[in-house]
Amino acid sequence: MKKLILNVLFIIASGLMMGQTGHIMQGIGSVNMSMGGAATGLPVDVSGSLQWNPAGISQFDSKILAIDAGLFFSSPEVSSTAPLPDFSGTISGVTEDDRGTSILPSIGMVFGKADSKHTFGVSAFGISGFGVTFPESMSNPINFPQAMGGFGRVESDYQLLQVGLSYAYEVSTNFSVGIAPTINYAALALEPNPIASPTMAGYPTSEQTSAIGFGFQAGVLYMTDSGFNIGASYKSTQHFSDFEFTSDYLDGTTAEGPAFHMDYPAIYSVGVGYMGDNFDFGLDYRYVDYKNTDGFEARGWTPTASVAGFGWENISIISAGFQYKGIDKLPLRLGYTYSTNPITEELAFFSVPATAVIKNAFQFGLGYMVNSKVTVNTTFHYGTSGGATSGPLYNPMLIQNFPPLGEVPMSNVSYEMTTSMIMFGINYAFTE
Repeated sequence: MKKLILNVLFIIASGLMMGQTGHIMQGIGSVNMSMGGAATGLPVDVSGSLQWNPAGISQFDSKILAIDAGLFFSSPEVSSTAPLPDFSGTISGVTEDDRGTSILPSIGMVFGKADSKHTFGVSAFGISGFGVTFPESMSNPINFPQAMGGFGRVESDYQLLQVGLSYAYEVSTNFSVGIAPTINYAALALEPNPIASPTMAGYPTSEQTSAIGFGFQAGVLYMTDSGFNIGASYKSTQHFSDFEFTSDYLDGTTAEGPAFHMDYPAIYSVGVGYMGDNFDFGLDYRYVDYKNTDGFEARGWTPTASVAGFGWENISIISAGFQYKGIDKLPLRLGYTYSTNPITEELAFFSVPATAVIKNAFQFGLGYMVNSKVTVNTTFHYGTSGGATSGPLYNPMLIQNFPPLGEVPMSNVSYEMTTSMIMFGINYAFTE
């Protein structure tokens, strides 16, 4: 078993290196994803409970292993408008992403006993990421070569793998508490790297670098005898070491640095659920605290014309899921997730490398109970940004004329995207 877990962890890390989009994954694994991510008050599967409320693992009274992998497709596009040199008109263009398919694997396991108040869990989840590849363009101003005032080819790749060790204690038949210390590995690559100070050659390229972070999650769950449940959890800020970049400039020079600090935001979750004979229902509300998170709260330019941070706002997320169990061995699931947008119109320009904001996401999934030990699950996801995020272009050289950010007159940048994914998983219960 130890060898199996280590092998799967290696696969997860390898898959994450291939790229993951979406800032915060709305769900983990086939079951939780198909339920829209609702799990804080609805402990129907291992992965969802491990991710959103560690108190929920107290409801599993045997050893259960959940392994999932998904194929994720996204189609972001960025468009921009800039004035002609003599301001006699404007030029506009659109660039489509050519990133391709990403792999999203996950593994979770709980260790429970029917006659014990103690339940343990371990997980390795890809919980966050973003990534785009916008080729250099001669028609879209923001992707003009740097010598012509654009950014050229824009490519970003951020992934966050979180390993959690969970413990839940059943205080009473109806009430459980849980805690999970977490260890995180994050990797970030940027081309060009606007966090670095530009030279006359423009902004440099920075190859992938990594950082380690730590945090915890705590939760409570109350299960009534009538099937109605309520839960709450708090996932702390995941505090990371600095990303230490090496900057390669277009003129062939190389410089050590910069160091960039970006944590993962604290998440507050509350949820209600109902678990009946023929159906289950869950509804979660999450609040994501970007404004007090290093790397996200800073905004605008530094004195050396590098980007200080994303400047994101706090967001709210609503997750709803329904599971119908009336068909023998074939549970059917529907899920919906709604998210507000952390990117304001004023600061849209600074988030071009991180455009993966999905406002509405729809899921359909099902499972098949092969026998008392094995269940296979699948889900299909479709998401949309619900319209474009847009705002003006900025140039730090224009701050004196157009404070505080140097807005380029007659300019605009906007981006939008859709996502789709198919995911498969298997749950194995180590029953007698």
